[in-house]
Amino acid sequence: MVQAFLRQFVDGPLAVQLRRFVAVGTVAAGIQMALLWLFVDWGGINYLVAAVFAIEMTIVIQYVLNNAWTFEAAANTGRAAFLEGLVKTNLVRGSAIPLQLGVLYWLVGWRGISYLLANAIAILVSGVYRYVLDARWTWG
Repeated sequence: MVQAFLRQFVDGPLAVQLRRFVAVGTVAAGIQMALLWLFVDWGGINYLVAAVFAIEMTIVIQYVLNNAWTFEAAANTGRAAFLEGLVKTNLVRGSAIPLQLGVLYWLVGWRGISYLLANAIAILVSGVYRYVLDARWTWG
């Protein structure tokens, strides 16, 4: 399963789309990590609460980039379609928040990993889930 998934990056029919999704996700993950650090270390906010704010802020960024670049062939154009797609991606990515927070909490609270490293791992874990739902529903 993992090998087949990784093979799609190289020569599968969705290779370009998958690489773009990962590139957008990487940029968004960097922004999310920076926001999380700012909220926790500078703002003194609990890391789980800060993660919710950081995640939600990057959802909009990811939607705009994915709509314009990753899924350009199926882009949600026009005001109504764009807003409908934004609502759909918020539902998809919002439903991934408990998964990401659960992994984050488990890694920090039970494994003693720093919250930033734990968040990076949680982003990776929830990334596959988000791609499948976004590709099939938001732009499907």
